[in-house]
Amino acid sequence: MSIPQTQAAAQLQTDFLSASDAARLVMRTGITQVLRLMSEAIEADFMRWQDFDKSARTAAHSASGVIELMPVADAQDYAFKYVNGHPHNPQRGLPTVMAFGALADVATGMPRFVSELTLTTALRTAATSAMAAKHLARKDSRSMALIGNGSQSEFQALAFMELLGVRELRLFDIDPAASQKLLRNLQPFLAQFSARVSIAASAADAVKDADIVTTATADKTRATIIQAPLLQSGMHLNAVGGDCPGKTELAAAVLHRASVFVEYEPQTRMEGELQQMPTDFAVTELWRVLQKQAPGRTSAEEITLFDSVGFALEDYSALRTMHRLARQAGLLSQIELIPSLPDPKDLFALLMQSHRAQVIQLSGRQTA
Repeated sequence: MSIPQTQAAAQLQTDFLSASDAARLVMRTGITQVLRLMSEAIEADFMRWQDFDKSARTAAHSASGVIELMPVADAQDYAFKYVNGHPHNPQRGLPTVMAFGALADVATGMPRFVSELTLTTALRTAATSAMAAKHLARKDSRSMALIGNGSQSEFQALAFMELLGVRELRLFDIDPAASQKLLRNLQPFLAQFSARVSIAASAADAVKDADIVTTATADKTRATIIQAPLLQSGMHLNAVGGDCPGKTELAAAVLHRASVFVEYEPQTRMEGELQQMPTDFAVTELWRVLQKQAPGRTSAEEITLFDSVGFALEDYSALRTMHRLARQAGLLSQIELIPSLPDPKDLFALLMQSHRAQVIQLSGRQTA
C-alpha cells in the first residue's frame, strides 16, 4: 500500500531549532535547569557507552584555527556536529566557536532534527565538566579557580554552583575585560547560591587553596597555565581548553602528579593534555568509573584531572535534550531539508515540478 502524498510530505519535514529560539528555550526553562537536565542525559548515555558506534572527530587544521566534524550513533539515532575553533575570530566580529548539528534515524537516514549548537555546545561542555567532577572531585569541594573567562566561563561557573555546590569563584584572565564581563554576567545568580566571586591578580593567586581548578583558555598554543608547584593535595583539575593538536594548558609534570581521566582515549591522545605524554601513560576513560569498572577518586588527598576535549556522545545527549525541551515548549519550526517526491525513485521529477511551477507563474503574470 502506497503512503498518501500528504502523509509522506509530513514525514519529510525536519524539526529546526534556531539560535534565537535556543536562547528563548534556555531562558524559559532556566539556565541551571537545562544544565542539570543535560548533565543527567550525558551521564545516562555514558552509562550505556557500549551501545554506541564511536570514533575520534575529523579535523581540518589551518594556521588560524580548526574545523571539525563529530559523529556518533547507536542502533536508533545518528548524530553529528560541525564545530570550529578560531581564537582570533572576535577581532572579526565572529565567535571563537560556532556549531550546528543534526539527529537522524538510523533505520531510514531521515534527518529528524537540525539545530544550532553554538549555545548548546557551551551548555553541554559545562554539563560534562560538572558530571565528571561529581565523580572525581572531593565531595566537600566549595571553591573553584576559573582561568580563562571567555565564552565558556559563565556556563562552567553556573554548572559548578548548581551541580557541585561551589560557593566561591576566583577568576583570572590575561584580558581584565573578560573577567569583568564574567563578574557582571554572574551577578544576578550570586544571591541564589549565596556565592561570592573575586578577580585574582594571577593564575597562581586564583589557584591557591582552590578545591577545583577549571582552565578554559582559547589560544591555539602549547601553554603551561598550571605548573606542578601550584598543585595541592585533594585538588580536582577540569582542563577544558586544550582540545586540539598543538593546544595545551597544563605542564606535563601536572599530569604525572595526577590521576588522569578522559572521555574517549583515542581522541584525547591526539587533542588533549594527554598529547604531551608517552603512549603508555595510563589514563582511565570516564565511562568505566560510571559503570564501576574502575575507581574514580580513591582518597581525599588524591589529585584528579579530567582532560576534557569534548566528545560526540555529549553532543548527541545535548541534541536529544534540546529537541525534547523545544518540542514541549512549542519552539520548533519545520524546514524542507529533504524533497517530497510522488515517486521516491524519481528525483528528476523535482526539477520538472519546479519548471512547471515557474511556467504557471509566468503565465499568470502575462494574463494579468
